[in-house]
Amino acid sequence: MIDIGANLTSKAFARDLPAVMDRAAAAGLEAVIVTGTSLGASRAAAELAAHGGPVPLFATAGVHPHHAVEATGDWLAELRALARRPRVAALGECGLDFNRDYSPRADQVRCFRAQLELAAELRLPLFLHERDAHDTFAGILREHRASLAGAVIHCFTGTRAQLDVYLSLDLHVGVTGWICDERRGGDLVAAAPAIPAERLMIETDAPYLLPRNMPGPPRDRRNEPAFLPHVLSAVAAARREAPATTAAATTATARAFFRLGLGLGAHKFHDSLP
Repeated sequence: MIDIGANLTSKAFARDLPAVMDRAAAAGLEAVIVTGTSLGASRAAAELAAHGGPVPLFATAGVHPHHAVEATGDWLAELRALARRPRVAALGECGLDFNRDYSPRADQVRCFRAQLELAAELRLPLFLHERDAHDTFAGILREHRASLAGAVIHCFTGTRAQLDVYLSLDLHVGVTGWICDERRGGDLVAAAPAIPAERLMIETDAPYLLPRNMPGPPRDRRNEPAFLPHVLSAVAAARREAPATTAAATTATARAFFRLGLGLGAHKFHDSLP
């Protein structure tokens, strides 16, 4: 399995990241993509990926819509330099979030458009975020789609109609533990069979979205990459296929989408952690 989105630079992992990665290896993860959500977090993600571990790490570099108001001065030049680092596999997390509006919507749109243009320039795939902004998000993406190398809608939680729009834009789709949530994941369970195997990937979005289908969840409610099998099992059940089939398909899709070179070998994470 490949976890295409884990926030491993979060302070939630500060105390025990080596143990977290050992558990990820034991759970059968082939790679983890460390999410960059701001210039600082993207720098940390790239540095973490460069140091490796028992599970190969890659990173994204981007400015999340929550941080769009911070994108001033030479921010785009700095992001361009980060995106060119060796183990940065995608640009993002970027997009629009009209649910919380931590940044003004005008800043979100400005920042999103700039990152779409940068992704086209660098020919990097995109790691996208959208919440309560579907129509505006899809409209902007439609303007730029022809120039983009590829894009995945991360942590998709929408309806079948929204999924159809994203598939019409030739997007890949990332599914998290939201699908394990019997209270609010019903639309996603219903939509999951419609995602083509070659467009589907799985992720934890750790430390968030702890899968509700796991027995004996941790007392601190922290999610981590080792819990990806619970997402996998829920996705497989929704699609009425064997977990091994879902695992093989989503892993192959992630390898191709992020252009991962995984024959690099792992080294001792404990000795290399920055």
